[in-house]
Amino acid sequence: MGRLVDIGDTALWIEERGAADAFPLLIFHGGPGLDHTTFGDYLDPLAKDGRYRLVLVDERAQGRSDRSAPPETWTLAQMAHDVSALAEALGAAAAYATLGHSYGSFVVLQHAVDHPGEPVATIVSSGVADARWLAGVEDQLAAFEPASLREQVSSSWAREATVGSEAEAAELLHDQLPFHFKDPTGPLIAEYESRCTGARYAPDVLRHFATQDYGGIDVIDRLGDVTHPVLVLSGRYDRACPAAAGEEMAAKLPAADLVIFEDSAHMTYVEEQPRYLDVVRRFLDRSTSASDRS
Repeated sequence: MGRLVDIGDTALWIEERGAADAFPLLIFHGGPGLDHTTFGDYLDPLAKDGRYRLVLVDERAQGRSDRSAPPETWTLAQMAHDVSALAEALGAAAAYATLGHSYGSFVVLQHAVDHPGEPVATIVSSGVADARWLAGVEDQLAAFEPASLREQVSSSWAREATVGSEAEAAELLHDQLPFHFKDPTGPLIAEYESRCTGARYAPDVLRHFATQDYGGIDVIDRLGDVTHPVLVLSGRYDRACPAAAGEEMAAKLPAADLVIFEDSAHMTYVEEQPRYLDVVRRFLDRSTSASDRS
């Protein structure tokens, strides 16, 4: 069950898991053009002990959120501002944390830079702080193995700029998934698809960002302004957001923890779920405990 939350100029769809009075972790999906269902039930164990409440968010104009928000508001800066507006609308502005994966990590990292110290903690999962790192995707596509999947994967990226329907977006994502897993032919992909159903795609949003460097994240020179703890999570075999980008990011953040998942590509929370959950839980426990003391 989910609901729409008014944040001023639009409304965002959220789905909450865990105790209503637990510490809120606002979670932002990848894409752009996807929705909260990309997390399936993989993060749910974080809410099992009653300490944390997961708030899975459909970002602006995506998923089940209000689709009337005009394209001029489809920017990384605006979506970062939406994080603060949502926390305020939920009555959580005094104490909350954020987690963003892939494009969602761009959103929460931009938010951390624009609103330092506002969240108790930020978790950047499979992200970059500078869009220059995304230029490496072309080389990764050209060398992708197995060669039998190379055309399927390459064409999926090319189709992002012209995708016209939800059905096309769903097909595109299916064709692209091997690129995002360490083992492109392994069983985890089928398992992931079976656990992440019911998506509402936003092909217009995907089209918009695919031709604009996916928001053009460029905060590398502002990371020193972030005053709260940040957890940087990267997959050693990530072909889209390389581990080296995570290492660069962590080195420039004043209070960063860096964890490299040695058996993962882009889908760290799927490929190494137990370790991912343990790392995130430990970081949140430390961050929220320190916040309580202050």
